[in-house]
Amino acid sequence: FVRLCLDKILLQCVLQSRTLSGADAINALRPFYFAVHPDFFGQHPKEREVNENSLKRLNGYLENLQKPGFRSFKPTQFTFYVREREPNSSNVQESFSASGFRAVSFTLHTRDLLSTVLDILNSCSLSTEHVQSLSVSSQPHKDAKSTVNRPIKWDKTYYSFTGFKDPEEELEQAQRMETTLMSWLDDNEAVAVKKLKKSLPLRKELERLKIELSHELQLSDIRWQRSWGIAHRCSQLHSLGRLVQQRPEILKNVKGRTVVFTDRSGMSAAGHIMLGTMDVHHHWTKIFERLPNYYKLQKRLLLLEDRISQLLGGIQVIYIEELQPLLTLEEYYETLNSFYNKLHGSRLPFHPHSLRGLQMILGSDRYAPSLHEFGHFMIPTVCDPAALQWFIFAKAQEARENLKRKEEMMITEKELIRTSTERFSLDRLYKEPSVSSAQMIDCCKRLLEESLPYLQGMHLCISHFYSVLQDGDLCIPWNWK
Repeated sequence: FVRLCLDKILLQCVLQSRTLSGADAINALRPFYFAVHPDFFGQHPKEREVNENSLKRLNGYLENLQKPGFRSFKPTQFTFYVREREPNSSNVQESFSASGFRAVSFTLHTRDLLSTVLDILNSCSLSTEHVQSLSVSSQPHKDAKSTVNRPIKWDKTYYSFTGFKDPEEELEQAQRMETTLMSWLDDNEAVAVKKLKKSLPLRKELERLKIELSHELQLSDIRWQRSWGIAHRCSQLHSLGRLVQQRPEILKNVKGRTVVFTDRSGMSAAGHIMLGTMDVHHHWTKIFERLPNYYKLQKRLLLLEDRISQLLGGIQVIYIEELQPLLTLEEYYETLNSFYNKLHGSRLPFHPHSLRGLQMILGSDRYAPSLHEFGHFMIPTVCDPAALQWFIFAKAQEARENLKRKEEMMITEKELIRTSTERFSLDRLYKEPSVSSAQMIDCCKRLLEESLPYLQGMHLCISHFYSVLQDGDLCIPWNWK
């Protein structure tokens, strides 16, 4: 017993020498946050959303590590898009997105902040030299896939006597048992139900506020750019409601429009009124007062799109919010104007109306044109006109076939969502924008082959990872097992 007590004291000493404070951990992770922060992915909505969701889960993981007495948890997998252009050698799972970013997936199963920080930095091929400058004793860090990083190996009798869980056995068991949909629902259904019940009054309040404001202002819709919680959304609608009461005269020009709560105020390229969630009423007031000028600029923008269409044989210029950065009306107009001037000077020999029925979107994050799986051309503003002409001619037939397949796929997806919602008595079934229609269709087809009583009355989100959101929504990966 005395030896056991001495061993326990020794263990505490070793752990204390390898423990970072929360502030030190954040400082050590600065290069990682800079490489993956969603604010740097403005022109890449899919990568931005994945990183935003992964950071939320990582922050929760770090907070749990700092809780007193916190000992056991399941290994957690994270996926981030890293702002690098060249692949680095690494033992973790990597792939490159269409936009050139490196997708890194790694699993954390550490039990102290120092090991966690080193795992994250090593997994993303980031330097760990600056960590050594912190006031902790540096020891060689083992690979994340090896056994738990422990300075001493305890005899099995220690865990039998104390009742503590053997971390090595837990890790081996977790690695043997891959997470499945049924096992995850078994473990998380009760937590999700509790959070969902707690959020129900706020959900009703949100729906009431949305209906009232939409009716009073005669809006087409009220939307949110990000997946803020229900309480946050209610707060934003209350703020808009107060402005309506204080300055009703400035809101006379919003009829038929869509209001989007987002990161900045203005009018979007899609013609929606953007209200920045960090802005005060004064900024919102300015936007509503400038609406007549925005509407004039929007007419000029539509005319510019029509002129570009005429120069390119009738191909339609469109703006797709899910695939393009959230541009202001002014930014998008400048993009179109620059592209138009370049085309007008080249005088490409497209036959009038020869490309009618086809679609294209403009982007500034690419250097070569491409054809999206849904049939629209993705054209960079810096594209050489001659190369553009050849590419469009070569891909025109494939584009028409893709557009037709897109229409069929959208119908199939909508029907599968309806069928799945009814089959499992879901309150709501939806997907994140980063999940494609093909992925959603595959997910729903496989769900319909299962018996899932856990889902009755739940809100189910199809995503890229497992998670229970703060308001009780269940997130499952589209390629669940």
